[in-house]
Amino acid sequence: MITSGLKNSEFPVPQGKDYAEGEVDGIRVISIAAAYNDPEEGTGMNGLQRMLKFYQFARLARRVGKTLGRPDVVFATHTPLTIGLAGMKLARHFNVPFVFEVRDLWPEALVNVGALKNTLVIWWLRRMAEKIYAAADHIVALSPGMKTGIIRAGVPAQRISMIPNSSDLDLFHPDVDGSSARQRLGLGERFAAIYFGAMGFANGLEYVIEAARILKERGKDNIVIVLCGSGGRRAGLEGTARDYQLKNVVFDGPVTKNEVTQIVAGCDVCLTIFRAAAEQTWSPNKMFDAFAAGKPVLVNVSGWLRELVEQNDCGIYLDPSCPEALAEALAELATDPVRCRQMGRNARDLAEREFSREKLAAVLEKVLLRAVEDSSAKNIG
Repeated sequence: MITSGLKNSEFPVPQGKDYAEGEVDGIRVISIAAAYNDPEEGTGMNGLQRMLKFYQFARLARRVGKTLGRPDVVFATHTPLTIGLAGMKLARHFNVPFVFEVRDLWPEALVNVGALKNTLVIWWLRRMAEKIYAAADHIVALSPGMKTGIIRAGVPAQRISMIPNSSDLDLFHPDVDGSSARQRLGLGERFAAIYFGAMGFANGLEYVIEAARILKERGKDNIVIVLCGSGGRRAGLEGTARDYQLKNVVFDGPVTKNEVTQIVAGCDVCLTIFRAAAEQTWSPNKMFDAFAAGKPVLVNVSGWLRELVEQNDCGIYLDPSCPEALAEALAELATDPVRCRQMGRNARDLAEREFSREKLAAVLEKVLLRAVEDSSAKNIG
């Protein structure tokens, strides 16, 4: 762990066509040759092909993991869910504790946005999740809703820790200069909102395009929306924007993370948008980066994300079924710069207080160390 100073292992790694070794930010990384591209990126990969890739990755990860020497603990983070199988089996192989991080509830997250409807696959994924949960010595959930879902699957609450995504307080900062990004994107003096991230089915960005159309109809020419990222829905979104002749929507990216910080700095508010779902347990990285940047967040996700922005006065909750809510919120904030700036300050305060990467990394470190200590005590006993 680079944040805690814990030393990374220096075990030898087999050199072969299935694996590649490198270093990222001082961390030794072994990549598995199981290339995966979401079908929405234009690869045409169907559901069966995706599942086979998930299994291939898990199988190869387990194989190479066995060659690395005995670890103190196995920490597996999903998605995909199949990586939990590799983690579970490696922990059993080495007789060490297994800690599993849940970044999405499968199959619930897929079902809730309409991405999965096959009842047999739903049943199969649910059984797989329950098997992995039962094998884990401890589970990390990224949101309160995820923790509730894991408890519902039969896991005792004391075996679960809620550790959300963190804010990159150094990279995203209110002092970043966004003037060059504003100029490059042609934003002028307009009030600018930005969505940055994936443009896939689950993101439901048609909601944003419709809000832009409403703003155009109402003559709100002083407002512009930036959509920065990539995904299978981007081409369709661009086509709809052209059909509507929307000059208040600007597409950009994909760009580097450093470039994203400048674009975010050049905008006034950030958008966290998802397709309407029955149960919303997400913990989106980009929302916490927006907090760090000191930007108000407009979010159409109920549950704890709504509570975050409302209880800390750092954003506005939007009805996910009503794009007009987004249009009205943007129009309101565009005429109230004082409130907008105060919300931004509140967002940064929240990021520093609750979502510091160093603080949350320390919490995770304690979880891992406690798992090792408990395992050692059990073996001695």
